[in-house]
Amino acid sequence: MAGARPAPGRPGAPSSASTFSFVALGDMPYSLPADYGRFEKLIGAINQQRPTFSVHVGDIKSGSTLCTEEMYGKVLTEFKTFEQPLVYTPGDNEWTDCNRPKAGSYDPEERLAVVRKMFFADHNSFGKTKLALTSQALDPAFAAYVENNRWTAGNVAFATVHLVGSNNNFVPNDAKGQNREFYERQRANLAWLDAVFAEATAQKRLGVVLFTQADMFNPAKDAKDADGFSEILGALTRHAVAFGRPVLLVNGDSHRLILDKPLLNPASPKQVLQNFTRLQVPGEADVQAVRITVDPGQPALFSVQELVVLGN
Repeated sequence: MAGARPAPGRPGAPSSASTFSFVALGDMPYSLPADYGRFEKLIGAINQQRPTFSVHVGDIKSGSTLCTEEMYGKVLTEFKTFEQPLVYTPGDNEWTDCNRPKAGSYDPEERLAVVRKMFFADHNSFGKTKLALTSQALDPAFAAYVENNRWTAGNVAFATVHLVGSNNNFVPNDAKGQNREFYERQRANLAWLDAVFAEATAQKRLGVVLFTQADMFNPAKDAKDADGFSEILGALTRHAVAFGRPVLLVNGDSHRLILDKPLLNPASPKQVLQNFTRLQVPGEADVQAVRITVDPGQPALFSVQELVVLGN
């Protein structure tokens, strides 16, 4: 499948040799309704920066906020105020954790269906300027996965992958058959990573950027006896090694800015995998964002700068 193309009325994407930037944010607005004003201030600052696009990596509310269509609709309205394209991938607070009493005691899979219907009605980004996206749902084998999307800019491949906190909705020692959703989405995500890296390799992309909600590198957060991320991390390692060029993973979930190299080189396990970098965006109490510059003239390809709104 071809990479994303500009939607009608969108200025041309950066050329393969040009420097450009995009913005990543997540885990906001969290404390509702108090955070709406802070979120709007951040959106205003992002609009002034005029990035090529922005990506929200999920958790558009806290885990104890009601999972109602009214709440989803309010955030949708905020998303539409971005001047440039905004891409979104869901977080666990939008559906996985909606079974909590404070969140409304909903069925998580029913809430996921609502999120898909409301936030992924077509194959375009949010924002006043649209970005046309290539969805995994175009493959009949994965028609449900409208949230997995990819696009290109400046000869770099970008993709969202639906991985969420709360152990990726995987229940250890499952005796009630609750893991069906996990296994089906796992199969889709693995196939999606295959497709993203196959396209990037065939088209000789300069790099790959992936966006997920889950912090897959924080062992304190999730189940100790069964990891809902191990197979995905193995696939990421294999793909990064085979691709050989810079790979950037952007996630939210843990609310603190982190830039690190968390994967180990299979050929030399005491060394990190140098071409794989993880960026975790701030969030929750810190309603801030991160600006990532893509410079084809630099070996690392990506550089990171905080986008800070004073008082936020």
